[in-house]
Amino acid sequence: MKKLVLSSLIILIGITFLGRLSYLQIFRISPNQILEDPAVTIVYDYPERGYIYDRNGNLLVANQPAYDVMVVPRDVKPLDTLEFCSMLGITREHFIKQMEKARIYSPRLPSVLVPQLSKEDYASLQEKMRKYRGFYIEKRSLRDYDTNAGASVLGYISEVNEWDLKSNPYYELGELTGRTGIEKQYEDVLRGRKGKKYIQKDRFNRVIGPYKEGSLDTLAKAGTEIHITLDKQLQEYGERLMVGKRGGIVAIEPGSGEILSMISGPTYVPELLVGRERSRNYSGLHNDSISKPTWDRSILAEPSPGSPFKTLQALAALQEGVVSTETSFRCYNGFYVGRTKRGCHCGGGLRTMNSGIYKSCNAYFAGTFRKFYESFETTDKAMDVWEKHMKSFGLGDYLGYDLPTGRPGRIPNKAYYDKVYGDGRWTSTYIISNAIGQGEVAATPIQLANMTAAIANRGFYYTPHFLKKIGDKTIDNPEFTERKYTTIDPEHFEPVVRGMADVYTKGTAKWLQVPGIDIAGKTGTVENYTRIEGVRTQLTDHSVFIAFAPVDNPRIAIAVYIENGYYGARYAGHIASLMIEKYIQGEISRKDLEKRMLEKTLEHEYAKPYTGSEFKINEYVW
Repeated sequence: MKKLVLSSLIILIGITFLGRLSYLQIFRISPNQILEDPAVTIVYDYPERGYIYDRNGNLLVANQPAYDVMVVPRDVKPLDTLEFCSMLGITREHFIKQMEKARIYSPRLPSVLVPQLSKEDYASLQEKMRKYRGFYIEKRSLRDYDTNAGASVLGYISEVNEWDLKSNPYYELGELTGRTGIEKQYEDVLRGRKGKKYIQKDRFNRVIGPYKEGSLDTLAKAGTEIHITLDKQLQEYGERLMVGKRGGIVAIEPGSGEILSMISGPTYVPELLVGRERSRNYSGLHNDSISKPTWDRSILAEPSPGSPFKTLQALAALQEGVVSTETSFRCYNGFYVGRTKRGCHCGGGLRTMNSGIYKSCNAYFAGTFRKFYESFETTDKAMDVWEKHMKSFGLGDYLGYDLPTGRPGRIPNKAYYDKVYGDGRWTSTYIISNAIGQGEVAATPIQLANMTAAIANRGFYYTPHFLKKIGDKTIDNPEFTERKYTTIDPEHFEPVVRGMADVYTKGTAKWLQVPGIDIAGKTGTVENYTRIEGVRTQLTDHSVFIAFAPVDNPRIAIAVYIENGYYGARYAGHIASLMIEKYIQGEISRKDLEKRMLEKTLEHEYAKPYTGSEFKINEYVW
């Protein structure tokens, strides 16, 4: 009986030990536990990022091979560092710094010592690396661009930093991630999923084979290709037109909200931020505080919108029944605020809504603005209604487009002016500059383009966006496919659209007509100030232009903003007309205009604050 009890106890203890061991080995294995074993190392298999195509299936971004020199600190044996550094083309100081960084990160996990070797460097090093224990070369893929355009839209990739490692457990030191633009916004789709292989070694650090016969290994999954709404040819053409100019261009398809082009000038070639020279090139671009090539003016610049904003004043006044299309105001080559006269270029005379729009009469819209405010019991009530109408066009707030950055612009409200002037101590005459798109209103180029799309659609817009397809699947995101309606009834848009069409036929842009295309547009000239040696100084005006075409079946809505570009029809208007013709017709009929815009530069204007040269100051804005 005692023998039976003793035998049973021994068997029970054995079963317990075996069960616990099986549980630990099979059910409770974690990567960290495995890597605590010095005989096991991990090797990552990095997938290719997904390709990026334009709306027509043209390739924008692909991949090219690159090679990283990796180090596992715990496996490193004594070596001739001078010889090793000479072979890799790095300094001994850099080697020591990277080794220390790798040890702090993890003695057991691989870290990047030298990133992104070329194919030629890899070919000469791969055999020599075998004599250096703890070091190896790992293949990666870097971006390869099939276009020199779209840098600010496409974005770039770079190594993860400490914040990335803390905020996302997916990443390991030395991996690459989307840093800006589309690359960042759709990182989860483009990056794919890395594979892992656990390798077992013997006591002499020789590879035996896969740990547990590869049962814990995972396969890499390539990133998914995406198609974006950008038109490659239009984007490249627009960037050529912007050479020597600063500003932004945004073109949208009104019927879908798809962004056809988004251009910031000056820009840079995307390939500058690829490879071992990426950090140096980025520093040079980022530290250029004068031309600011990495600052995306199309979504970050917030100038006053100028006269294109007048179209919304007309729409708000019609909606509230403040004026009719035949209501007239007399222009005395300007208008008076108290005893102060504000200028106007329209030539003077009696103006209705149609002529007020196509001649861009400041006096007409100042009169309309005053009448709007006077039609309400209080200024506060008028301000609330006015703000509601302006914001319904996507102004004064983030539009929700799919880029990871941007600015909201500004539509001032009652609280804003109460803070400036005091509650109940201001009237419409205090803020009359808002009537003509000056004053405190501000809008980014993408907001102006979206506003134009809403007018083209006669009262609604779609959230501007870039994503068109992921793989073979067309997106069906309600945020991008549902209409956003303005507060203006559809019937009020037609007289404003007619006035904008007349801008091209007999108004301020009559010299910009495009054969065979009916275009509706609005010129704008925006006052431009800066501080020079502490003194507020007026510079040459900004040139602004909005347009859509064709008038009755719009395929493109565009906003162009050119810093120091003189009046609206001069630079912005010419560029907008060329972009519209390029998109709709595919060819440019006015080769002389095209040649002039491709060759013209405004660098002399941008140099004036530093040279002391005089600026061109307009007596009025329009």
